[in-house]
Amino acid sequence: MARSVSLPDPDQALAGRSEPTRISGVHMVNGHSMLPPWVTGAEQIVLGLGCFWGAERLFWQLPGVLVTAAGYAGGITPNPSYEEVCSGQTGHAEVVRVVFDPQQLSLDTLLKHFWEAHDPTQGMRQGNDIGSQYRSAIYYTSEAQRQAALTSRAQYSTALSEAGKGEVTTEIAPLARFYYAEEYHQQYLAKNPAGYCGLKGTGVACAI
Repeated sequence: MARSVSLPDPDQALAGRSEPTRISGVHMVNGHSMLPPWVTGAEQIVLGLGCFWGAERLFWQLPGVLVTAAGYAGGITPNPSYEEVCSGQTGHAEVVRVVFDPQQLSLDTLLKHFWEAHDPTQGMRQGNDIGSQYRSAIYYTSEAQRQAALTSRAQYSTALSEAGKGEVTTEIAPLARFYYAEEYHQQYLAKNPAGYCGLKGTGVACAI
């Protein structure tokens, strides 16, 4: 099946459904709840850097991350399925919701890991994973996060340019809705340690 490398117009997007995807809500690795409310002082940010399997593992391993969840964001279709997202007709990206304690893990450090773990210059793909669902994206939940995301993008763009790399295509937008991916996607690489991980950075350091 050909992968869509463009986003659908709202009147072309799939209809979706009113009922959300049901998940256990318990993080397999640390036993924490993947469902809000979060503990006092916690922040959330939603990040897209290609296939969410490897991306979720990257973030749950970081000290200061309280819980992660694989899902879909940045699109049109309500409560989409994985197959619908992969069709390119929902507008969503595969993403990871990262809930973290800013007293233990700064947003700048989190963004540094984000930038260095993938190639943010590839548009609607990551390596051999081709399609709009694999685009690079930051969906912020506060003005401070927006400013940090824009600043870090500018800094990393400079570093990539100096290394002879292409222009950054990362989408930076407010988080409208986060939809949980199906249960089998949650903590996929903890359930399947030999499973596919598409993360591959540029080798260029992000000097935040």
